[in-house]
Amino acid sequence: MYNRTRIRIVATVAAAGIAALGLTACKSGDGGTVTNKPKTSASKPGGKKPAAKKTAAPDVAKAGDTISLKGMEDGSKLDGTVVKVADPAKSSDEFTTPDSGKRFVGVQFKLVNTGTATYTDSPGNGAQITDADGQQFETTFADITAGPSMSSDVRLKPGAKALGWLVFEVPKTSKAATVQFTMDSGMADQTGEWKLS
Repeated sequence: MYNRTRIRIVATVAAAGIAALGLTACKSGDGGTVTNKPKTSASKPGGKKPAAKKTAAPDVAKAGDTISLKGMEDGSKLDGTVVKVADPAKSSDEFTTPDSGKRFVGVQFKLVNTGTATYTDSPGNGAQITDADGQQFETTFADITAGPSMSSDVRLKPGAKALGWLVFEVPKTSKAATVQFTMDSGMADQTGEWKLS
């Protein structure tokens, strides 16, 4: 009797410890931050140099703007830029099409490793689009005519960069409002957000 009770207590304590470790690993309850403040503003069409007087950076990041992000590990940092948006985006083959009543939206991202650690991730896992009604949509596997897709296995040494399209499938009636990107397959505490419309 004594041994069974002791085994149950040890098992209960072990289970509680494992659950606590799981919550810590998932960063549950830590909360995160969403930043939409650009590091640099979008360049002006036509390649004209800005006027000599200083102008304030835009309040909200949009296509062309860069947001600096931090990952979970020490030295894990990226500059993320939404380069272009294709809405609607056209499939590059006849076999991959959006479901009935939906369309593809493509967002071209440029990622530059500004940290001291190697960045290894599948960027599509940490991206999502939100429409004007607040509905959120994750990436889908599709190639579009706008250009090459972002690799699903990006490995960047410090100073290296990656460029590619992430594709989202959204209802035809939805108005894409923002796109978000979070390092570490969406697990990092800091999320960058760009306004699309």
